[in-house]
Amino acid sequence: MSGEIYNVLFLCTGNSARSVIGEAILNKIGAGKFRAYSAGSQPKGQIHPETIKLLESLGYDTSGFRSKSWAEFARPSAPLFDFVFTVCDSAAAESCPVWPGQPMTAHWGIPDPAEATGTPAEIAMAFKEAYRLLNQRIAIFVALPIRSLDELALRNKLKDIGGMEGATKAPERT
Repeated sequence: MSGEIYNVLFLCTGNSARSVIGEAILNKIGAGKFRAYSAGSQPKGQIHPETIKLLESLGYDTSGFRSKSWAEFARPSAPLFDFVFTVCDSAAAESCPVWPGQPMTAHWGIPDPAEATGTPAEIAMAFKEAYRLLNQRIAIFVALPIRSLDELALRNKLKDIGGMEGATKAPERT
């Protein structure tokens, strides 16, 4: 088990803001322990310009990001996920594909910054707030002693991180 990398999928409806931000954060602060991906149930087809602007301002390389369907990750050739996190309420309420390997899932709802209105500064602040919330939750997740927690304890920790119900089966690795 030493050196094992956990695969994590962040899901949202449009895959243009929150799920992409989650993917970026986890790949940065969880490097070597986690590999993050993102997808949407109804992808917008492009990453929201404010998402790109924010991530680039924080030093992230955004060249590899694209808005994609969760169907891409339900294929037999897709990575096996250990964790799947929904970050928007509409994706959490949708019927998700059956993920191979039965990953542990949880809902970590974050207000949609792409829905923000107002001045450019107010819109930018909505994206910064989504980033702050996701960064805080992901930092807690990365710090969890995953291998030493039993399934129920891990499920409860994930639920607590999201502040909502929704954690399910624990990952099993051989």
